[in-house]
Amino acid sequence: MEEDNENRSKWIKVRLKPSEEELLNKRYKKSTFQNLSEFGRAMILGKPVTIIHRDKSMDEVLEELILLRRELNHIGNNLNQAIRNINSAHGFPDTRLWMNLLTIINGKNKYSDLWSQKLKVERA
Repeated sequence: MEEDNENRSKWIKVRLKPSEEELLNKRYKKSTFQNLSEFGRAMILGKPVTIIHRDKSMDEVLEELILLRRELNHIGNNLNQAIRNINSAHGFPDTRLWMNLLTIINGKNKYSDLWSQKLKVERA
């Protein structure tokens, strides 16, 4: 598309009620334009205006997923530290303690199984 290099030297003054100005600003903020004058020119000249649509129903789900991811990262870090300690403790008296803790973690707390069962029930 060929762009016009002519300077914009003409002014148009428009008076608005406060409610009209508020509506104009709301529509401008939802658009992809960088400033209000570009948005106004596009509206006046009938050019296409792209409006950003946000699906707010997903916000709660995304926030929960972010928290779950953060929690899983913390759990993974803790598990890595425990495994590192187990591997470095061979031959020391603490080895049996770490091995017992690892057995308890793997045996009793099957969070992944419980979580996947919960998801299966919710989907059904």
